[in-house]
Amino acid sequence: MLSIWERNSFITYDHIVLGSGIVGLTAAYYIKKRFPSHSVLVLERGLLPTGASTKNAGFACMGSPTELLDDLSRSNEQEVLELFLLRKKGLERLRGLLGDECIGYAANGSYELLFEKDMAVVEQLDRLNQLLYNEIKVNAFTLASEKIRQFQFNGTQVKAMIENNCEGEIDTGLMMKSLIQLVLASGVEIKTGAEVISFHDATTSVDVVCRNPLTETNVLFKASTLSICNNGFAAKLLPNYDLIPGRGQVMITKPIEGLPFKGIFHFNDGYYYFREYKGCVLFGGGRNLDIENETATTFELNKKIQDDLQNKLRELILPKFSFETDLQWTGIMGFGKSKRPILKKHSERITVGIRMGGMGVAIGSEIGFELAAMI
Repeated sequence: MLSIWERNSFITYDHIVLGSGIVGLTAAYYIKKRFPSHSVLVLERGLLPTGASTKNAGFACMGSPTELLDDLSRSNEQEVLELFLLRKKGLERLRGLLGDECIGYAANGSYELLFEKDMAVVEQLDRLNQLLYNEIKVNAFTLASEKIRQFQFNGTQVKAMIENNCEGEIDTGLMMKSLIQLVLASGVEIKTGAEVISFHDATTSVDVVCRNPLTETNVLFKASTLSICNNGFAAKLLPNYDLIPGRGQVMITKPIEGLPFKGIFHFNDGYYYFREYKGCVLFGGGRNLDIENETATTFELNKKIQDDLQNKLRELILPKFSFETDLQWTGIMGFGKSKRPILKKHSERITVGIRMGGMGVAIGSEIGFELAAMI
């Protein structure tokens, strides 16, 4: 049930973007820049950006050695290099768009912890450095095992440590707030609490059916183009795409006095990641322990994985420290058989930018930019 005023002023747009994460907001911003006189609307199902863009660990990362070697076992060197460069380009675009101060960017070190089973990785560092050197002009990876003792990790379990010389960290909340402010200032509208139920590619427009949570009725929006940028949640709207949602479990401690490390850390092929944040330890991952239950779009804690994170904090990362848990949460990502994102024309009026593969912070801005160029 709409009033004449609502129907005339709030329903029809030139461009609608689905999803207010990094990809959606960046796409909306660049669409508006391309077409300054056009109306652009972003629809967000949550009260806040609700996928992974505000739920991640704030890693500005392009791939750990074990991740890249795993990629090389599945793809050729050119494909792996192209994906690495996409992450590099995306981070450069994000930093250029907002500025380091507005995203809280810092280079406090990036490391991968290696265990006994991982030691063959050390012998592959020259291969990885040679693969990447022509593009970044430095050795991406160097051994830093002497810091295991300095950081006071469990030296019985951690056998070696590799430093990544190309990565940093961001403040996810600050970054997203700055991006939202930039997008709003450009003249883009954002509606939150607007869950899209379906869309239909009509003859002269795209019809977007959205649920109104107040009246529990559907509202029909119309636009000349639709951009689908809601990552893992797009699986419901695009069931024929190679897209599988994946939930990530995260927790953070309360401040720990005398915490001996800063920076960001990975281990177990990137399935686990932790960092220092304002004297606390933010720790996430473990999806590989329960892939079936973590292929989900519901924001629920997985006790098995959360308990595993607690145990690894206690035994591996902070064996000499006591800690208290402050917060626990989950985020929803989008995966598929390929690690490359899906960026394509679904039809003449509909464009898709989804499946960030857990690397949305790195590649999201570039995918949004390239999507806007396709409109």
